[in-house]
Amino acid sequence: MSDVLVLAEHRQGALRDISFEMMAIAPRVAEAMGGEVKVLLLGSGMDDMAKKMSEYGHKVIVVDDPLFEDFNAEKYQKALSALLDDMKPAVFMTGQTAQGVDFMPALAVEKKLPYIAEAIDLNYEDGALKATRTVYTGKVNATVAFKPADTFLVTIREGAVEAPEPASAGEVEKMDSPLKEDVPYRKFVEYIEAEVGDVDITQSEVLVSVGRGLKEDKNLPVIEDLAKAIKADISGSRAATDAGWIPHDRQVGTSGKTVKPKLYLALGISGAFQHLAGMKGAKTIVAVNKDPEAPIFTVADYAIVDDIFKVVPALTEKLKELKG
Repeated sequence: MSDVLVLAEHRQGALRDISFEMMAIAPRVAEAMGGEVKVLLLGSGMDDMAKKMSEYGHKVIVVDDPLFEDFNAEKYQKALSALLDDMKPAVFMTGQTAQGVDFMPALAVEKKLPYIAEAIDLNYEDGALKATRTVYTGKVNATVAFKPADTFLVTIREGAVEAPEPASAGEVEKMDSPLKEDVPYRKFVEYIEAEVGDVDITQSEVLVSVGRGLKEDKNLPVIEDLAKAIKADISGSRAATDAGWIPHDRQVGTSGKTVKPKLYLALGISGAFQHLAGMKGAKTIVAVNKDPEAPIFTVADYAIVDDIFKVVPALTEKLKELKG
């Protein structure tokens, strides 16, 4: 078979963004391989989620079983092992998330199938499936080819691509669960939501982010005034959070959070590769830095080489003027 099977991820009754982001990659790969995209949902009571996933024009296969009411990596592995044997997809993909990394490596070992983790893109060319992934903490993109196999396993990094717009209604099909009994040695106890501060920057549409160029916390009101003028949330680089100017839950980067706002203003941020890895998914990036050689300018759509304490007040004043 040449189909691409995508395992959609959901949590607490809601589909995760990665489920939709994979829809930007899977159709392209399936078309190149001469197959179709099929979306798999494991869970309990998923009619609404199945309908939402079907809006991308692909067949959605629902395995509705109370045993999947809560995520359990052992149950997922057992079920997916049987489903891969039955469906025989050419590619099986899911997200590089806490859930995905909990069962995919073990599944790959069990099935003796090639597996590439944390891909940011996937392509089929010259008869080979190739994954693009970052190495050296985002410094370099590497293209990695899978060894020949009937089925390839891959996890896709969250925020690596933008989710496409829904296209048309696809078919929803229900399938009997291959899991016939519970797993007694691993139980779901409770779901504990990670503490989030007053703002979840991963959901922010506009971010004003500061770095070492802020110099000291007494300069923060200048940034806050700009953020207020454009209704933005404030985030920062590791230098800003380590200095205590910005809360740690607002740190952007590999040791912080990955963000993908519509607009990202990088103020006084040089652009270490760890920070770039966390924000280069933003739709529009505006950078202000005194150093014309700052790495942040390599990803910026608009660059201003100047002191942020000259630029930001002038920009804030102009925005207020335009808003009347």
